[in-house]
Amino acid sequence: MKNNRRDFLKIAGVAAIGAAVKPATSAYAIGEQFVPEGQAENKSSVKKATKWGVVIDTNKLTKELMHKISKACHLEHNVPDEKNIENEDHRNPNHEIKWIWGEEFKHAFTDKTDRYLADKFEHIEIPVLCNHCVNPSCVKACPTKATFSREDGIVLMDFHRCIGCRFCMAACPFGSRSFNFKDPRPGIKKHNKKFPTRMKGVVEKCNLCAERLAVGKNPVCMEVSEGAITIGDLENETSDFRKLLKDNYTIRRKQSLGTEPSVYYIV
Repeated sequence: MKNNRRDFLKIAGVAAIGAAVKPATSAYAIGEQFVPEGQAENKSSVKKATKWGVVIDTNKLTKELMHKISKACHLEHNVPDEKNIENEDHRNPNHEIKWIWGEEFKHAFTDKTDRYLADKFEHIEIPVLCNHCVNPSCVKACPTKATFSREDGIVLMDFHRCIGCRFCMAACPFGSRSFNFKDPRPGIKKHNKKFPTRMKGVVEKCNLCAERLAVGKNPVCMEVSEGAITIGDLENETSDFRKLLKDNYTIRRKQSLGTEPSVYYIV
């Protein structure tokens, strides 16, 4: 009981400090520390939106393409690709670090499956990632403001503020966050020096490639998706992005929970 009480008081104390600290929520804020030196000052190239959103066309997906998307994202952001094998005969999948990955339709959309589901959904993997919600429950749960929502809707992580309490993971209804139970650096086979590595005890997730948007590039998942993933401004009614939403029927994950996810799936 003493240890539990001590841990609680420690978290409560940090929470009190965090409440007094204002997170970096400006449109340019992912931190310039994530942007290569020399490019951070060129703000004219920043891709901006009033409210960023994602459209994923499930009609263009294959298992091979899903693997390509996940691999590209994880290489870009130094996500360890090891399977967290603790010993020769035991593997703990809960220790895997994932930013975007493929799920069966019945697992991605638990409230939209039935016995007469179209056959095509049996043969594809649905990309799942952080939904960059309008009302993110993870942000409300974080005691240190290590996770915060920018004005343009991107939900970000400040890895230095994360104390590893995992309250955000418990609050996220999508399972979109991973926790580093051990040092992830040995599992990085190809280090991208343009993006920071993390450490043991830190939560991480998809950041919608905010560091790429800051230098005028599209998110890497969009670049390699062969047209299956599109990112754009949900508030720009005349954009091709909004036309995608107008011309197609889309669904969102666990929409009834009220977090207002910003990732839409064309089905």
